[in-house]
Parts: sequence; C-alpha cells; structure tokens
Amino acid sequence: MGVLLITGGSRGIGAAVARRAAKLGHAVAVNYRADGDAAAAVVASVKQAGAEAAAFCADVAVEAEVQQLFQAVDREFGPLAALVNSAGINGGKASVADFDGEELSHLMAVNVVGTMLCCREAVRRMSTRSGGSGGVIVNVSSMAATIGGRPGSSHYAASKAAVDAFTVGLAREVGEQGIRVNAIRPGMTDTDMTDELRQDPALHRAIAGTIAMNRIAEVEEIAQPILWLLSDQASFVSGSCLDASGGGFMIGRP
Repeated sequence: MGVLLITGGSRGIGAAVARRAAKLGHAVAVNYRADGDAAAAVVASVKQAGAEAAAFCADVAVEAEVQQLFQAVDREFGPLAALVNSAGINGGKASVADFDGEELSHLMAVNVVGTMLCCREAVRRMSTRSGGSGGVIVNVSSMAATIGGRPGSSHYAASKAAVDAFTVGLAREVGEQGIRVNAIRPGMTDTDMTDELRQDPALHRAIAGTIAMNRIAEVEEIAQPILWLLSDQASFVSGSCLDASGGGFMIGRP
C-alpha cells in the first residue's frame, strides 16, 4: 500500500489512522512533537499488526523540522505515497476581546502553516512532474470551519476554514500531477483535545445534544473515512471536504 506519514500520529485521530493503516499493509511513519512514549506505543501496535513503522519527532510549526521530518522518512522508508495532516491544536477557549497575538500566531503556525509546509514537502516527492509516482493527501479539518466554531473557538474555526480553502486550491493545482487532496471535517470527537468532556458529564451531554445523532464521535469513526479517502476506492475524489459530523449541528430539539 505504500508509505504513509501521519503528523500528530501519536494520539487521537492520527493514532487511530495509524492502527487501521497497519491492517491494510501501509508502512507507517508516526510523527509526534513531544510525547515520545505515546508515539512508541503506536509504533509497537502497528508492528504487532505486521506492518513497518517508526516514530519521528518534529514540530510542524517549524519549517526546518518539517524538512528534516520528510528527509528522515525518505531515509527510513523510501518514496512517500500518502500523507495525513492530523497535527493540530485548539488554541484554548478565548473570546475575541481576549485574543493574544502570540497565541494566535502559534495556532495558525501549527494548524495552517504546518499543514501547508507538510503538503509542500509531500507534493515535491509525489508529483509526477518531478519524477514521483503520485500520491494522496488528507488534511484533518473540523466542522467548526463551517459554523465559526462553538463559543470561544472562533480562532480555531478560522484556522480550520483556512485548511479547507487550501485543500481545495491544492487539489486543483496538483490534480494533473497524480496527487489527490481532500479534507475531512470531524464533528466533536473523543480525543485528548476534548478531554474536558471526559471530565464533565454534563458538558458532554450538552455538546452531544447539539449533534443530530445525539452523541460525539469515537476516533475510529473518523479514521475509517480517512482510510477510505486514501484508498483506490476514492480514486476520483479530490478537492472535497468530507463531513464526518453525526448528521450535523442541531439548534434546539423538538
């Protein structure tokens, strides 16, 4: 199935993609920024499933580290076939009146610029115009991009809306170069990023009540459509933003 690099692959959606990719025969490169133990655990589970795997430390917000990441994957596994940009942060809750410029810059550096830089490196390797064999990119966005985010999350929503726009533009640019590019927009999902829901049952119920299916997603429910987008079953799907939203947002219930 080829070499798959997953940024933010040590936790949450990225880790779930890695485990499922192993069962499909991908060699999996697990990128992480800080939690080496978590990355090692994901690598171990991938190897247990019979696939090749290795962990690579890099901060996607730092251009030099992004370049070094892709070079390291080249050396370890050879030509890249697929990229999942799952690395991201939520920026914390903040009203617009309380925004901090440095924090906003860091949010955009991780969620937007990091995604763009990783796509740049992938395109340089995958493009048939530069001797590559083509490939597939999936960017992890969010349903927040479609509504401006929940209260206190407009900055996060803006970063993911940028990811959506970039995904569509990139797909048009590289379509003739053998590269498909899509985004997936998860609804609220049970990950470390949403740990507050695990700690507050009332908040969990309230958030679930705003979703048509009246529950939040499990990471496997997001990983599965990502693997579909990576597969040949989606061979004519490019430039799309796929909603994995449990039916979308509800404003009040009857």
